[in-house]
Amino acid sequence: MFGRKKEDKSIDYPRLNEVIKLTRDILKIVLILIVFVLIVLGSYILREWKIFDIIGTILGIISPFFIGIVIAWLFDPIVTFISKRGLNRLLSTAIVFVLFIALVAVGGTLIAPSLGEQINEIITTAPSVIDNLTGFFNNFINNLSNVYGYDFDIVRANVIEIFNNLVLSITVDLPTMLINIVKAIINGGINFIFGLFIAFYLLLDFRNVRKHLLTFVPKRLHDEIIGLTDRLNSMLRNYVQGTLIIMFLLFICQSVGFTLAGLRAPLVFGLFCAITNIIPYFGPYIGGIPAIIVGFTMDPLIGVFCLVSVITCQFLESYFLNPVVMSKTMKLHPVTIMIGLLIFGHFFGILGMILSTPVISCAKVVILYLNEKYQLLNMINEENDNIEIKE
Repeated sequence: MFGRKKEDKSIDYPRLNEVIKLTRDILKIVLILIVFVLIVLGSYILREWKIFDIIGTILGIISPFFIGIVIAWLFDPIVTFISKRGLNRLLSTAIVFVLFIALVAVGGTLIAPSLGEQINEIITTAPSVIDNLTGFFNNFINNLSNVYGYDFDIVRANVIEIFNNLVLSITVDLPTMLINIVKAIINGGINFIFGLFIAFYLLLDFRNVRKHLLTFVPKRLHDEIIGLTDRLNSMLRNYVQGTLIIMFLLFICQSVGFTLAGLRAPLVFGLFCAITNIIPYFGPYIGGIPAIIVGFTMDPLIGVFCLVSVITCQFLESYFLNPVVMSKTMKLHPVTIMIGLLIFGHFFGILGMILSTPVISCAKVVILYLNEKYQLLNMINEENDNIEIKE
């Protein structure tokens, strides 16, 4: 096999070295695939055993604690900046919280009433919107039948039945729907208030939280953990801050665009577009389609203007806001992001799609840090270079 010629029985060492290196490369790929399969299999088992439901219930109960951690984590740089100007930590924290609460109160006073009215308008007019959508679809099917000469009555009957069932469910479940919305708002508000109290106390001594946590870890690992958490903290902070800025700007742009288009409840649809935009690639379409559909049910011209508004805002977000605000915070290949969205979306739904990009980015930071610290990947490459059989 490795002879130079049929009559030459000597070993072709260069070719043997190439085969060995190729084999090691294949083994590395197989190892990566095995890790990937184990992750997917583990996620599947956890889902089938309802472990995620139990975890979700526990997280729901202690959600104020996580809200407090996130708020304290986001506000810590501002409090630190103010405290370095001569104020003590308590006064700096109080100033930041007073400004934040004032900002929330002003925003709630200006936006919440209008937003509530628009949500109520959507709920109460949903049956008529679906009726209009049914008529629009019926006319569309008739036009298709006239143009192509095919009978689309079966398709028409099935879709209209779906619309009728949807109208019936909305009409019957409307009181329950309103009660659930009010409950969700009240529970969210209570959790947020408790989260603010927790965040206030955490901010008073936020710098020492990590020191307390490090007491549970051997001292020889302190430097590694500090270095890794600093990188994760920097990456996640840039991601969260950039995402919030883009969401706010997109909310304003979409709301203005939908208002100019004449769409019903523009603030609600603008907020929905801003929230779904967290999901890379697919989010803009998830957020824009409902607004466009409702626009066409009101008037074809409104639907066209809504479509133009969505395309324009997404163009600005993709080519101006995202590059300027986010820069290359995640530093992930688009294919990696899309694969992560598909996997996390399959196992964890919309929440998984939202969390997939930061989770994958954190995993990348950890792997790169371990490689820099222990030269794992470099050791493998060096072994490949050194495994060379000589004559």
